[in-house]
Amino acid sequence: MRQTETLTVNMGPQHPSTHGVLRLIVELDGEVVQAVKPVVGYLHTGMEKELEDQRYIQGITVTDRMDYLSPLSNNLAYVLSIEQLCGLAPPPKGQWLRVLLVELQRISSHLIWLGTHAMDLGATTVFLYCLREREAILDLFEMASGVRLMTTFIRPGGLRQDLPREFYEGYSRDGKRIQGVREFIADFPRRVDDYEALLTTNPIFLRRTQGVGVITADDAVDWCLTGPILRASGVNYDVRRTTPYSSYEQFDFEVPLGTNGDVYDRYLVRVAELRQSARIVTQALAKLATLPDEAPVNADHRDYVPPPKEELSWSMESLIRHFKIWTEGLLPPVGEAYVPVESAKGEIGFYVVSDGTARPLRAHVRPPSFVNLQALEHLAKGHMIADLVACLGSIDIVLGEIDR
Repeated sequence: MRQTETLTVNMGPQHPSTHGVLRLIVELDGEVVQAVKPVVGYLHTGMEKELEDQRYIQGITVTDRMDYLSPLSNNLAYVLSIEQLCGLAPPPKGQWLRVLLVELQRISSHLIWLGTHAMDLGATTVFLYCLREREAILDLFEMASGVRLMTTFIRPGGLRQDLPREFYEGYSRDGKRIQGVREFIADFPRRVDDYEALLTTNPIFLRRTQGVGVITADDAVDWCLTGPILRASGVNYDVRRTTPYSSYEQFDFEVPLGTNGDVYDRYLVRVAELRQSARIVTQALAKLATLPDEAPVNADHRDYVPPPKEELSWSMESLIRHFKIWTEGLLPPVGEAYVPVESAKGEIGFYVVSDGTARPLRAHVRPPSFVNLQALEHLAKGHMIADLVACLGSIDIVLGEIDR
């Protein structure tokens, strides 16, 4: 019989075609994948050591730049660990606003995933549709924080500030109507219908995704996968349900599950999550409507939360507290904390150790992209090299979180 030899080739590192600065060493038998070795580290920034070198509040800006498509989720995960150390908890308005913002962030992240994943498989129109809705969400973040991407908006004890009325109702700028969150979320399910009309029963998309990159529920658990890639294999694990945080136990939503664990099921789960996130945002808006406009968003704990700025002009004690927090930093008690959250890509959490000073003694992140990427060879082995692209896209990675 004829003897064959395998060929080893490089895919990447080139951004954005490998979803970041990722190198894949691929062993091929013809066009069939025999082995894949992801090589990371080209973007290494030492963010965990940066967290240990920065004061607690300063460190929040570092978390924005890990999964830069879900900065608010990163903020929340880090802040929850700080709050556990300090014994802090925001009032109801602060909790509900956090849920509102991180669910909008989940929608935004899934939209980028959906658009780029479809484009990986040759469907360009979906990318343009998804960017249209993501731009509307970034407009909302700009209204809330003044920044479109790196918001650093969630702070220990609550939020940087309350949301302006324009965030809810929208406004006009340079003759253009900027949607408020109520208008956006009411129209969003129709937009998801548009995405599904283009992809869900598209015969080309089905042939590229069904039966490709299958991982069973047992294997997904063994690989410690989390997020949509785990739920697409039928494992009912969502941190918002298993260990609720930030008042998620007060919200009614479903956890979408797949059955086959292939690329197509991962698509279906994320599209269903778009609808569930819109459902949660609608509930958060209804809860917020029951509170007066002047309801506080931050905990009243002056050792860790700066006093309202309007007090600084007449209260010497508030001025002193403000000065001490911003010059000395927060001083949590000695201890350690880890509070996971469900980001768009899976479970993320920060293990933080306090020695009583203004900087963490140790900070380490559990990043979903890094953990989920290890399953790539399992997903792609035995498939064509073109299917490797589909498998990589279906994981939904961001290299800023992987290399950190």
